[in-house]
Amino acid sequence: MERRDVVILGSTGSIGTQALELCRRHPDRFRVVALTAGGSNPDLFEQQVAEFAPSFRGLGEQASTEAAALPCDVVLNGITGAVGLRPTLAALDAGTTLALANKESLIIGGPLVRDRARPGQIVPVDSEHSAIAQSLRAGTTREVRRLVLTASGGPFRGRTREQLASVTPAEALAHPNFAMGKVITTNSATLVNKGLEVIEAHLLFDVPMDRVDVVVHPQQLIHSMVEFVDGAVVAQLGLPTMMVPISLGLGWPDRVPDAETPIDWTKAADWRFEPVDDEAFPAVRLAREAGTAGSTAPAVYNAANEVCVEAFHDGRLAFVDIVERVADVLRAHDVPSEGNLTVDDVLAADAWARDLAHHLIGS
Repeated sequence: MERRDVVILGSTGSIGTQALELCRRHPDRFRVVALTAGGSNPDLFEQQVAEFAPSFRGLGEQASTEAAALPCDVVLNGITGAVGLRPTLAALDAGTTLALANKESLIIGGPLVRDRARPGQIVPVDSEHSAIAQSLRAGTTREVRRLVLTASGGPFRGRTREQLASVTPAEALAHPNFAMGKVITTNSATLVNKGLEVIEAHLLFDVPMDRVDVVVHPQQLIHSMVEFVDGAVVAQLGLPTMMVPISLGLGWPDRVPDAETPIDWTKAADWRFEPVDDEAFPAVRLAREAGTAGSTAPAVYNAANEVCVEAFHDGRLAFVDIVERVADVLRAHDVPSEGNLTVDDVLAADAWARDLAHHLIGS
């Protein structure tokens, strides 16, 4: 594989730091030409800039949008939240391969992102969608019956809704397998993250919403699966880390040698699969409603959730009320048609949802 020029957006976050570790280990394959971050960890950012000496560096959304449009081979969007939308669109407009870890930009951008992306331009970096992309190599699009996303179940797997009423922010951040940021880890505990991933899978792979399933797999060794029309199921397996999805995002369609340690098959292990408890964790069901409505509904779902997660961690909202308030906001939203949808429309819906969520929590 020829050496690739890489732009990394969100370099100080979990995805960004792991991507830089990969670049550090494989300087013959990847050259970092631009780094951007949100600004929450300026000391780490300066260390990264000093080590990799990119030709472009900057803090904030505008810097990330500028970096995404630079001439390069691949842009890794590792930003968290709706602020990743404009950088995603900038990379697509530049014609660059987009390694997408910022699921929110696809989810809220929906038709905007899909209309601007050429076939194969977006390479998913979420572990579940990377697993599906790998598994899809086993057959043609018309041979796919359904996609199956796996979920760890989070730290509260098996609890009833009544038992969830008193959980604390510290408990919600104790993910059993992954070390992630506050919002994503909390979303994993509520299963909002899995709801967002259902919408993302629908948009990425053009599979109808009712053919994207979710199954709880606590060990997180099977990252997701594709069921084909003949009954065959192809899955991607690996340790519960992000190095393989990140390496594939940067190197697609080529694999990077020794990106991760493989599973040790000499050790006995039990794997379990369980259905999602929709009563205790209604977030996936609600996400299907938002994804089916389309247009700005997924943006409203995502924005209201981000506000509610912050309120939960500030002690202003109970854990079980996060998804309840999101549902309230979604029900109040008048969904416009997707025709002529603009970035401003999406961001206006995002702002409206945040305002209403704040109001509902405050009252």
